[in-house]
Amino acid sequence: MSTHPIPATPSVPPQSNLGAGFRFSSYGPSYDPGPDYWVSVGDRMSAKFPGSKPEAIWIVGNFTDPGTYLSFPVKTSDPNITFAYTDMNEQALNLFDQKGFKIWLQVEPGNADMVSLIDLVLGHYGHHPSVIGFGVDVEWYKSNGTAEGTPVTDAEASIWAKTVRAHNPAYRLFLKHWDYNWMPPSYREGIVFVDDSQQFESFQQMIGEFAGWGKHFADSPVAFQFGYPDDKRWWGSLNDPPLEIGQSILKNVPNTSALFWVDFTVLDVFPPQP
Repeated sequence: MSTHPIPATPSVPPQSNLGAGFRFSSYGPSYDPGPDYWVSVGDRMSAKFPGSKPEAIWIVGNFTDPGTYLSFPVKTSDPNITFAYTDMNEQALNLFDQKGFKIWLQVEPGNADMVSLIDLVLGHYGHHPSVIGFGVDVEWYKSNGTAEGTPVTDAEASIWAKTVRAHNPAYRLFLKHWDYNWMPPSYREGIVFVDDSQQFESFQQMIGEFAGWGKHFADSPVAFQFGYPDDKRWWGSLNDPPLEIGQSILKNVPNTSALFWVDFTVLDVFPPQP
């Protein structure tokens, strides 16, 4: 863990391969302002990091014990997969296509069959050029109802990543958790590792932990979610929290591929525009 002071605005070069945007869920913000708002958030977040492209995590499967609830109609025999009768994502994805966004489609799987989830999600939305891959929140993988989940084995990661790439060779898989011990021990091909840690005592502690995550996955791309309410006690005093946190991550974690502000505080940090 780093104990060195973190500069408020460290100098970093333009990031041509960086994604910068937000995490979206149906339960994160107090209300959903609609697709145009989310485009504006992606554009505003990306504009803070020259050379970056708007990128977002769009959650289409919410943990619903013991499985997951998909926010679009499907046909499945898996009793751990329930679903909506209307599509709640198509309008936004159409707009993201038009605006050149990069979108990850994420699930909180519970005990649902992972290969079925990948095929259902990418089979339904794979026609969208904005979609770049599939994400798994491991906190909710085979969860007992708490946000801890079950560690992913190398064999599972390999199957999932290959299933994702079978839909499109350019697609990638992301695996997300706050503890890298829940990640596959050695399998890395086609995977981005996302850290969603929170409840830090300080800016310095967060950067120290994120740097450790990046070092652990030094040969792979990593990404970070930040801006949680429990951390507002320190990031709330920054002049530009998304910019200053993002710049410090980029300075300290050279294999960063994407930065995501979380939707729990997005309406305050990126207020809807008239």
